[in-house]
Amino acid sequence: MKIGSYTLDNNLIVAPMAGVTDRPFRTLCKHFGAGHAVSEMMSVDATLYAQKKSLYRADFDGELAPISAQIAGSEPEMLAEAARYQVANGAQIVDINMGCPARKVCRKLAGSALLQDEDLVKRILEAVVSAVDVPVTLKTRLGYVNGEENILRVADMAQQAGIAALAIHGRTREQMYTGVARYELIREVKRHASIPIIANGDIDSPQKAKAVLEATGADAIMIGRAAQGRPWIFREIAHYLQTGKLLPPPSVAEIHAVLLGHLDDLYQFYGEYSGCRIARKHIAWYTNGLHDSNAFRQAMYAQDSTAGQARAVEAYFQALLARDERLNYESSSDQKSSAINCS
Repeated sequence: MKIGSYTLDNNLIVAPMAGVTDRPFRTLCKHFGAGHAVSEMMSVDATLYAQKKSLYRADFDGELAPISAQIAGSEPEMLAEAARYQVANGAQIVDINMGCPARKVCRKLAGSALLQDEDLVKRILEAVVSAVDVPVTLKTRLGYVNGEENILRVADMAQQAGIAALAIHGRTREQMYTGVARYELIREVKRHASIPIIANGDIDSPQKAKAVLEATGADAIMIGRAAQGRPWIFREIAHYLQTGKLLPPPSVAEIHAVLLGHLDDLYQFYGEYSGCRIARKHIAWYTNGLHDSNAFRQAMYAQDSTAGQARAVEAYFQALLARDERLNYESSSDQKSSAINCS
């Protein structure tokens, strides 16, 4: 799997997710075998005017190459300028967001709302590609509304503009994250494309990863929500694709150490106040479905310091280890609604 001149370690890619795929999370996913990771979405306004939140999102210090920065907006010239800014900031790949279905993004005619205006899509692609000398990729959806899927035309425009790789979420904007991802149009795009095609949507297990690769013929798969609180999914998928066998659940001791390390990275990255609050959703995802996790989360949410939060996690995992050596999920209730997923 290549993006421009960059050869990825494998074809497993971390999807860009607003509020999730910061540098600590991207680094952790790469540690567990992801071949590539795309930054969380950065709007052109925030990028060009350097708001505090965007400075965190644009922090690539020490990150494993290739570094990919995702930008979002609706003005071709501003997107081109944002791309130049990110390259000067260390990005080795620029990714354009035309897939986010969030209302606050689409209200600005950005994200997947752009799919309503194919002329604007074409101008944006050409402007950004011509603005930088690094590979430019595109993340998009099947179309804006059901029944008017235009991904084949958008893919052709992307290829003609010089886009280096195309990631497709198998839903329209109208679908948001409801129903199931549809892979047949991704397969159709792959049949006609000469650039790498990346399939995205509903990939939540090693078996599903293999099935999606086979169904679409895609060059790679992109994993988003399933990696929240489970970054080792990339290790599981890679092993299954190579051997056809499933790994056993990870040990409680390993994930205890992984979570504490992730928390330490978050605390150092964001500082005491923001680090404690941002860590809450990650802790909730790690513990979702584990024994007595609901009671633990309520107690953990009450902690207002990083030290108290870390102690609560330590005590909870010690209790888990007393019950079983390996993670044992008792339920699969979804605790991920707090994230804005733009994958």
